Amino acid sequence: MAEIQAPQATRARTLPTEWWRSAVIYQIYPRSFADSNGDGIGDLGGVRAHLDHLEALGVDAVWFNPWYASPQADAGYDVADYRAIDPVFGTLAEAEELIREAHERGIRIIVDVVPNHCSDAHPWFVEALRTGPGSAARDLFCFRAGRGEDGELPPNDWQSIFGGPAWTRTSNPDGSPGEWYLHLFAAEQPDLNWENPKVREEFEDVLRFWFDRGADGVRIDSAALLMKDPALTDFDHTDPPFPHPYTDRDEVHAVYRSWRAIADSYPEPRALIGEVWLPDAERFAAYLRPDELHTAFNFAFLGCPWEPDALRRVIDETMVVHAPVGAPPTWVLSNHDVPRHVTRYGRADTSFNLEYRQLGAPTDRALGLRRARAAILLTLALPGSAYLYQGEELGLDEVEDIPEALRQDPMFHRTQGENLGRDGCRVPMPWSGQVPPFGFSPADAAREPWLPQPRAWRDRTVEAQTGDPDSMLELYRRALACRRGEPTLGDGPFAWLPAPESVLAFSRGPQGRFVCVVNLSDRATELPVAGTVLLSSGPLDGTQLPPDTAAWVSTR
Repeated sequence: MAEIQAPQATRARTLPTEWWRSAVIYQIYPRSFADSNGDGIGDLGGVRAHLDHLEALGVDAVWFNPWYASPQADAGYDVADYRAIDPVFGTLAEAEELIREAHERGIRIIVDVVPNHCSDAHPWFVEALRTGPGSAARDLFCFRAGRGEDGELPPNDWQSIFGGPAWTRTSNPDGSPGEWYLHLFAAEQPDLNWENPKVREEFEDVLRFWFDRGADGVRIDSAALLMKDPALTDFDHTDPPFPHPYTDRDEVHAVYRSWRAIADSYPEPRALIGEVWLPDAERFAAYLRPDELHTAFNFAFLGCPWEPDALRRVIDETMVVHAPVGAPPTWVLSNHDVPRHVTRYGRADTSFNLEYRQLGAPTDRALGLRRARAAILLTLALPGSAYLYQGEELGLDEVEDIPEALRQDPMFHRTQGENLGRDGCRVPMPWSGQVPPFGFSPADAAREPWLPQPRAWRDRTVEAQTGDPDSMLELYRRALACRRGEPTLGDGPFAWLPAPESVLAFSRGPQGRFVCVVNLSDRATELPVAGTVLLSSGPLDGTQLPPDTAAWVSTR
């Protein structure tokens, strides 16, 4: 059975109007992608300088983590102005130029929208603190009187996702102790009151602002959190809500129906993509009804262990949830909030969830890399859209030995170091050279990168991997080129095939002429189908597929 080389990536393919159903979307964490001005922080100039990398990789769209004006208490998720670019990243004019240049390369742009909360530096919150209890400005947020004789206790026992209480007490304009405000994340991120029509109107206008500037879609941060329990009920600690307090009332769905109407009003509809952390499949699917979000992140797949039964179960459950509402599934292996999957797949326990990060657990990089290579072929062969997190195409691993004095994540600081946080997956990209900053910053940079890069990354740069047929980068390029050239991939029919124990095999397309096979066993196995191997994650021995290896086979 011969293996043929997939074509090299060229211009990104032209996708249909509902492009999000099959797109491969690359996530850029701006402060860690590329630094053009030498201040140690990535910026839009750095992204523009590396658009050729994205085009050569072959992605269809790019999703940007927040680039808005912000004090950066939580790396930009504390937004002070949703219509302005933070000076650390550049200017609004640069963002508009970046969108134009990306479109010239056939790459669409998705911007992050953070509607659950804003920054404590946002003019609305500044006004709320200034005007005091009972003001119209305070009604834009979740202010409440405290419990206890003098209001000295928080309104309830809700806890912040970042650690500690979800409430912070304010001072009245006269300096006396005042009300408390809710923040499900950091104290610098006050939650907005989505019962207030002015909040809804504001974000509808924000959507139009970015759509009018050419953005092709928005990714909605913490999409399920907007509506809070009006009774502020204490948790049942024997059965606490997962992953945080929210209600699933009709109002939150009404918000997304209005957003969907805005997105669909453009000549080429814009995509609404939600971050929905919900354990209940029915409630998750409710956000994907035909008049609400187009897609939502599939965190169950991201956290699934590298085990055949678990993977098959998650894939089946994903299909079942999405089918009734006609939404395409999404598939993702890593992002800016979770340990990188090369590291996770090298551990004895390869699973992940928010409460079980296993940071610092022993890992076998070679094993993790082999599984990660197989995982990307599995991911790209599944029906729907796929997300890639910057650096995974280089096989970057989690950086777990960052000195405490250099850690930036509020999760680390709010838990007094008990939770190491997310810095390890946010370390700046290595582009070229033998020593840090590996081309991330210019040679005459005034400052070092905002997080330190491991010296071991010298063989993981884009420069080092380009042209090496065995590198992770070239595997990604070949896989994406093959996916673009194979009409049965992306959204469409899917069917499991008979396969040996601990082997996953499925076909794509109406005639099942494309087959993906993944060997998750500890021994080589015969390929269960005959045909031509289009691509494999590692060398095959004739028709024998080694352990932790995947292959794409054409049965034409």
